[in-house]
Amino acid sequence: MKRNGIIASLLGGVIGGFVAFMVFSFVNDNSNEQGTQEQSVVAHMEDVSHNNSDTNYWGANNVRTVASMPSAAILENEMVDAAKRTVDAVVHVKTAYMQQYSYGNPFLEYFFGNGGQTYQQPVMSSGSGVIISGDGYIITNNHVIERAQKIQIVMNDKREYEAEVVGTDPGTDIALLKIEETDLPFIQPANSDDVQVGEWVLAVGNPFNLTSTVTSGIVSAKARNINIMRESYGIEAFIQTDAAVNPGNSGGALVNRKGELIGINTAIASKTGSFAGYSFAVPVNIAMKVAKDLREYGQVQRAVMGVVIHDINKAFAAEAGIDVLNGVYIDKVNPGGAADEAGIESGDVIVRVRNVAIKNVAEFQEQLTRFRPGDELTVAVLREGKELEKQILLQNNQGNTAIVKEKDELTALGAQFGEVSEKEKRMLKIMSGLKVIKLGSGKFRDAGIHEGFILLTMNGIKIDSEEDVKTVISDARGGVMVEGIYPNGMKAYYAFGSN
Repeated sequence: MKRNGIIASLLGGVIGGFVAFMVFSFVNDNSNEQGTQEQSVVAHMEDVSHNNSDTNYWGANNVRTVASMPSAAILENEMVDAAKRTVDAVVHVKTAYMQQYSYGNPFLEYFFGNGGQTYQQPVMSSGSGVIISGDGYIITNNHVIERAQKIQIVMNDKREYEAEVVGTDPGTDIALLKIEETDLPFIQPANSDDVQVGEWVLAVGNPFNLTSTVTSGIVSAKARNINIMRESYGIEAFIQTDAAVNPGNSGGALVNRKGELIGINTAIASKTGSFAGYSFAVPVNIAMKVAKDLREYGQVQRAVMGVVIHDINKAFAAEAGIDVLNGVYIDKVNPGGAADEAGIESGDVIVRVRNVAIKNVAEFQEQLTRFRPGDELTVAVLREGKELEKQILLQNNQGNTAIVKEKDELTALGAQFGEVSEKEKRMLKIMSGLKVIKLGSGKFRDAGIHEGFILLTMNGIKIDSEEDVKTVISDARGGVMVEGIYPNGMKAYYAFGSN
């Protein structure tokens, strides 16, 4: 029995060893097969990135996912290439203007009107701009150049040019400049509708006078309204990013991984004036449309529907008796306006413009700003739970479909004028003059002129009527020098560009 037990034990050991060997061989074969699949994925990624140090350890089941995802090296190479393709087309915009200051004895000013003194001091500022065509057209922000009497463009290769203002649009904070040069590097625009939240972007500009600075981040949000536009018909539908943007970046480029222009960096959210996490850019579709209008017509051709609208939230939806939260609620339809003629009614909810779904007012404005008066637009609205499509013939803000002509000389000044009374003439010991009775956005306000100012001469020519002002400006070549006096007797001098 003892002998038989020993034999049985030996046979069991031999059989167990054979089974273990077979299992090991099977597992090893499968392991080698899986390793081959993993190596093929890594090799494929290395071929694309041309970086042999890139090691990506992915399971065989993730082959399809890996093939569709960029590696860190690929992303890095794309961002480097995007910076190379764009940095030479982003320029440094330097501006200069004269700022008017006053000082004196308030007691003498109040009782005798002659206690004040004035002086002028040059002010320098800077921002960024983006070359959008090889023949010298440059987009920047309106706030970068709005006070400028002289604009200098400095290229990345240190070439310098004097720039002229083609036109400005405070409603979108976009301005178009022109320099006399050819064969310039420029950035091709993308379609900002295709921008995705989460995609990587670069901000290129000149923060704190640090020329040709590139920062990176991702798109944090789209169609963001941050309530900084104070103009009538102001449009806010910003691309929000976390790419670092600081003073001096205004007017610079926001570009995608292909080096295409997707926005014009415009503002930051900050309590200190420096970058604090988020920056905002005007979408390139808006910026390019504004630039094209300024180039062709001298001012933006803004289309309107003739409605008063607002966003929808849960509380308002419950109050208004509507069962949707996305869309734009029409509170009022102007009689005779484009929406009224198309059959749109108060209480309708705009849910789509063309084939683009609309969630809020910012998205609606972003779509509408791309059109001109006279364009036809298909809009989908919800009315009593049913979706209706309406064809709208868009109008201008004068209530017709005509292209708005370039502003005349007086409109560009942003001032309304009135006569100087005989009593004021006697008190101020002047023989003539033209009084600024109301001041809006324009060249006068940008130059520092205040309401109540009395024009005496412009470029040395006596001013007594609006026709005198028009004549001086139309004949001017370059700047306009203004001499005048305030009702308290304080004399002042201002200057601004005639173009």
